[in-house]
Amino acid sequence: MLAFAQVAPGDRIADIRPGAGYFTRLFADVAGPNGHVYAFVPNRTAERENPGADALAQAYPNVSRVNGALDAMTFDEPLDLVFMSQEYHDFHIPRFETDVARMNAAVFAALKPGGRYVVIDHQAAPGTGVSAVSTLHRIEGDYLRREVEAAGFVFEGESRAVANAADDHSLNVFDEGIRGRTDQFVYRFRKPG
Repeated sequence: MLAFAQVAPGDRIADIRPGAGYFTRLFADVAGPNGHVYAFVPNRTAERENPGADALAQAYPNVSRVNGALDAMTFDEPLDLVFMSQEYHDFHIPRFETDVARMNAAVFAALKPGGRYVVIDHQAAPGTGVSAVSTLHRIEGDYLRREVEAAGFVFEGESRAVANAADDHSLNVFDEGIRGRTDQFVYRFRKPG
């Protein structure tokens, strides 16, 4: 994932909803003392998720927590990478109160020219778009790609590192029959410039 995301020393990175911080830790190590990682926690989930982001900031001098609205996120400096792992689909769920088109526009604005937007998510069945985001916690990759491209991004490619052809896309991602083994896509987009 780090190689696909083209993470490099000195990078400025936003990890959106970092959770336990798996990727934040990796990014902090690679970005190094000249880089910075923003653990972005949405306002809606801040009460529950701020303590985890604060722990990451305490453990790594180049990590800081940032709170804000997903569809109006801003950072102190232009970023090299915005990273979202298994979260994008959630932002289509009404309770997140997020305008996804505005969110993608905010990501676009936060990146420096040539910056990267990398999204990992659980694949939904072809043609389902966002209809399974609440029930199965899946999103159709082609649908997501069209949404991100509509914000001005250029699709650069995908990784099959976490794909699973044995997943028929019919189970909720938390179902024990598929949990931890879902078919996932990893897309890299670039801001032109």
